[in-house]
Amino acid sequence: MSGRSRLRRTGADAVYFILKLTLTISATLFSMLGLLIICIGIYAEVERQQNKTLEGFFVAPAVILILLGVSIFVVSFVGMVGALRDNRLLLKMFKWTLVVILLLELVFIIVSFLCRNKVLLMFKANVREGIRHYYDDLDFKNILDRIQVKFSCCGGEEYKDWSVNHYHACDAPGPMACGVPYTCCVKEKEGDVINTQCGYQKLHQERVEVGTTIHARGCVDAITLWFEDNIGPTVGILIAILLPQDGTPNVPGAGNGEFQEEI
Repeated sequence: MSGRSRLRRTGADAVYFILKLTLTISATLFSMLGLLIICIGIYAEVERQQNKTLEGFFVAPAVILILLGVSIFVVSFVGMVGALRDNRLLLKMFKWTLVVILLLELVFIIVSFLCRNKVLLMFKANVREGIRHYYDDLDFKNILDRIQVKFSCCGGEEYKDWSVNHYHACDAPGPMACGVPYTCCVKEKEGDVINTQCGYQKLHQERVEVGTTIHARGCVDAITLWFEDNIGPTVGILIAILLPQDGTPNVPGAGNGEFQEEI
């Protein structure tokens, strides 16, 4: 074997080792992440079943977490085993699965932008339906409360969406009538204690009147603006995560001593 051939083989082995190590570590980390998501999803589902009032099985965030965790774990585990055992079939399965996932996400983003108005209408309709059952579905209640606090918003399209809820409608009996939940309230400073009665009798007031006490803008618009502002970094992070895993070790015969000598 000539010196050039030996040097080329050493360089190829080094590249192969780096790719294999990178893929093994990243796939292992994602497998552990998948297991963690599965555990969280199972715990959330157990809690949901104990307090379950609605029958929307596939709408439950806990079920979505479990399905997401299983998908991440299976795909990552295939990549990890394929890298450790130099199994080309598993590596190809892993590679093309990631390619398909990336393409589906890109298609989803493109279709969402092309059909933006229809997507927004469907989103607003679903949020209004969720508001209608706000006190019956604890999963949706916790999610919407967190969104209203984080994005400083109230309701779906606007704060008056809360009129569809049986407890907040203006003709409903009780102290919550014609009001909104306290998570819609405006906090002057971070850490201030919120007055839980600040949303009292706000639905019959106009936007200019409620602006200092509750958030008037809807959460659909707030989330849409946030998504548009962060779409670039989100796609960049997604590609940065997937591309290193796509670099599956494919050096011919690497690690098996099958390089041919150059004469």
